[in-house]
Amino acid sequence: MIALDTNVLVRYLVKDDVRQWESAKTVVERALDRGDGLFVGQIVLCEMSWVLSSVYEYSRDEVRATLRAVVASGNIVVEHADEVHRALEAHARGKGDIADYLIRERALSSGCDEVATFDRALLKEPGFLGT
Repeated sequence: MIALDTNVLVRYLVKDDVRQWESAKTVVERALDRGDGLFVGQIVLCEMSWVLSSVYEYSRDEVRATLRAVVASGNIVVEHADEVHRALEAHARGKGDIADYLIRERALSSGCDEVATFDRALLKEPGFLGT
């Protein structure tokens, strides 16, 4: 299995640099041709959501749709995909960033009761505790 870094995955998806897109495409196709899986970690998804929104000016909905497409891909294994699904659902309803909800889902799955935060917008949502 080959893990994809944020820059490879973003280039593969946005195709804004032809040379880097070709390289990313080659990595992906080579892995698939060999029957290897592709792995995307939650940190990559956090970085990717930030890059898509801040660099490429994707809206919240566009970022979420892009991440959902990655998670739904049959060729990609996403780290703790169940947590990612819950985080994306929370992002659709809430005011936080995808990273906020991934942090919460990972913490809850690890046995934590809440995530302490200074982010006031998150304090109205379950699983977050004001400091």
